[in-house]
Amino acid sequence: MIKINLRKKISQRVVNGHPWIFNNEIENLDETIKGGEIVEVYTHDKKFVGKGYVNPKSQIVVRLLTRNKNEEINDQFFSKRILECWEYRKKLGYIENCRLVFGEADSMPQLIIDKFNDYFVIQTLALGIDVWKHAITDALKKIFDPKGIYERNDVPVRELEGLGQQKGFLSEPFDTKIIINENGLKFHVDLENGQKTGYFLDQQDNRRAIQQIVKGADVLGAFTYTGTFEIHAAHYGARSVLGLDISENAVTQANRNAELNGVQNACKFETANAFDVLKQWAKEGHQYDVVMLDPPAFTKSRETIQKAITGYKEINLRGMKLIRPGGFLVTSSCTNLVNAELFQEIIGMAAKDARRKIRQVVFQTQSADHPVIWGLENTQYLKFLVIQVM
Repeated sequence: MIKINLRKKISQRVVNGHPWIFNNEIENLDETIKGGEIVEVYTHDKKFVGKGYVNPKSQIVVRLLTRNKNEEINDQFFSKRILECWEYRKKLGYIENCRLVFGEADSMPQLIIDKFNDYFVIQTLALGIDVWKHAITDALKKIFDPKGIYERNDVPVRELEGLGQQKGFLSEPFDTKIIINENGLKFHVDLENGQKTGYFLDQQDNRRAIQQIVKGADVLGAFTYTGTFEIHAAHYGARSVLGLDISENAVTQANRNAELNGVQNACKFETANAFDVLKQWAKEGHQYDVVMLDPPAFTKSRETIQKAITGYKEINLRGMKLIRPGGFLVTSSCTNLVNAELFQEIIGMAAKDARRKIRQVVFQTQSADHPVIWGLENTQYLKFLVIQVM
């Protein structure tokens, strides 16, 4: 097996368990090494670090799969790992819908597998894991006997690995528009054309957190996508719910989801730019008992982090101005570069500018089927906060 030696001065991050090895941490890299090959990694003094896949064209040259020298990387390796992931999710109660494999958090870097009952969506976001796509698909078929497997590799990050964007069936073709169950509700999911893998499973636990505060409330939701938070609010007894999203397609699907759950009379969705509408409605004196904000990531680059901070502060400031005294703000951030401490600081700045006192009710991260590994910062990305605005 190909061996790679690390430089003497490397980040303790690697020694302490982080699976990424950058090009400036490697002492030697044979020019004949092909991207996707499995390599053994050693320290400068020949101590074994781990085995992983290599891509000389990537800034992250090696992504480690195992720290066990005796563990072979083959088809059976991936089958065993996926089965371990499934056993873990089942222990936590995620039987029907879950993130079955969460990349680095499950020691399979850049592999995402979402389970929607009997259907699976796969993303292989790096060359080294893309090489094993056939083995991964075979493992899913063996373990689950699924009704369908779909590939959603239509993401730009693959181009950094020298891979093209693509999507399509990894099983016999099937109807990619399905219906899933969540918290006693039903939702349309478009596996082929929906955002990411078709549905945001990472908020499924957080959607239950609004159950008490929305009872009898007038609720406004912004950045609703397909309306999951808003429909939960209507289901939990809100007096009225209005959801806003800039995408007409998302609003159409949200209204369909409202009808699917029989809450269309209490829950409406409209196409609108949330930034503009919330500012205007605050000027006009609109008031709600609960405002819910679930915006997309405002940045994926450190160079534009200040822009993201400004965006989060502004949208939360406008949301607070629409809340009746004693009402609640439900707000999220999925921007990985905005950590929990910074997000709370942003909300505090927004409250100060809005001249409102706030009281924390709930602060959570993503649902537990997206496990957080201490020391791997990128595994903890979602911040979910409920505050009372006084």
